[in-house]
Amino acid sequence: MRSTVERRDSIIQLIQKNGKVRVDDLSEQFDVSSVTIRNDLDFLEKKGICHRTHGGALIRKNVYEDPTLEEKQKRSKKEKERIGGKALEYINSGDSILLDSGTTTLEIAFRLNSKKNLTVMTNALNIALKLLSFDDINIMLTGGTLRKESYSLVGPEAEASIKNYYFDKLFLGVDGLDIELGLTTPNPLEAQLNRIMVARAQQVIAVSDSSKFGRRSFSQICSIDAINTLITDTNISPEFEKELLKRNVEVVKV
Repeated sequence: MRSTVERRDSIIQLIQKNGKVRVDDLSEQFDVSSVTIRNDLDFLEKKGICHRTHGGALIRKNVYEDPTLEEKQKRSKKEKERIGGKALEYINSGDSILLDSGTTTLEIAFRLNSKKNLTVMTNALNIALKLLSFDDINIMLTGGTLRKESYSLVGPEAEASIKNYYFDKLFLGVDGLDIELGLTTPNPLEAQLNRIMVARAQQVIAVSDSSKFGRRSFSQICSIDAINTLITDTNISPEFEKELLKRNVEVVKV
């Protein structure tokens, strides 16, 4: 018999595939009571994964939104540029750093030519290509399967690449940042790789404009408590900032 976590993961996959699920069908498929399935769906609704209906549940479409890199680059461009510039203050010559894929981390990469003797590992093909034009940076690109829409490498090979090392700092971009659910992203393979990145860095620095706050995407990366610093723009609400500070997260506004 599947564990509760495994069953709920399977239900999420069915919701994503079909757009809706029925309690009776799930009860029969997983050989558990309808009460158990209702509890599962209630749990997933609280996590923002689905909407409960009479006898089942419907997909929450915005949870699965996974825009292309080109689409993301058009959003909050000025804020991302300021965040990328501020992130440089957290990088010292001689550091080993991890750069996650994404448009905000790309803004960091654009500015790394001012640093010396850096080792930079990334799963983003476009970031690695940009760094080629800079001197004095040792570039490490993960293996993995290329996601064409994001130029990112994911999967077991990418995960194995990162597990071999331990880094001074991780700069992590996200699609959603919610106080209860933590940091999230639409793609499960990206989330799994990001979790490994978090575990292999001494300091975790999230970089995100405030439009992502309060949003929940499909796959959880980590809890708020797992990050040390958040670099964001000045539009963060006082209430949201207060919740982050309560969790010992340094909040830097630019």
